[in-house]
Amino acid sequence: MPVRPATPKKSESPPWDGGGILRHIYISKGHDYWRRQGEGRLQHGILEVSEIECIAGMGLKGDRYFGYRPSYKGQVTFFDLKTLQEIGDLFKLPKLPASVFRRNLIVEGLDLRACLGRRFIFQGVLFEGSQECKPCHWMDRAVAPGTETFMKAQFRGGLRAKILENGVLHVVPLCA
Repeated sequence: MPVRPATPKKSESPPWDGGGILRHIYISKGHDYWRRQGEGRLQHGILEVSEIECIAGMGLKGDRYFGYRPSYKGQVTFFDLKTLQEIGDLFKLPKLPASVFRRNLIVEGLDLRACLGRRFIFQGVLFEGSQECKPCHWMDRAVAPGTETFMKAQFRGGLRAKILENGVLHVVPLCA
């Protein structure tokens, strides 16, 4: 049964248009880091796509969290390109791929902290920022020792969000 778009309550303010540019979209069929510390990483891989269908209440079509649970807080994850660049500089990893963080949407110019706890529009799609993406010990293994601690500060782990209206997101290439 299709999910209806969220209707704002009379007391809710209109959704915020935070602007921003979508630089990468990643999805995966399975969870790589849902293992105990000391156990190896799973290898489901990650796929970069140029566009993705957002389904209200369900998630990103084709992603591991699609239809995971009703009202799941992490139907989609946002990650700031600036954080990727900071981590690459700090740990001397100039070619660090954004995919290693296993976040869905790598964005530029969108204040993810400002999106937390509010409805916001990104590329015409309505989202609700539900929770900070808290990094775990896997970041130290996937990137470099110290990455988890660095990401825990200043909202660097990213944003988990719910999808409130259907729509399609498109990557804007760096040359655009």
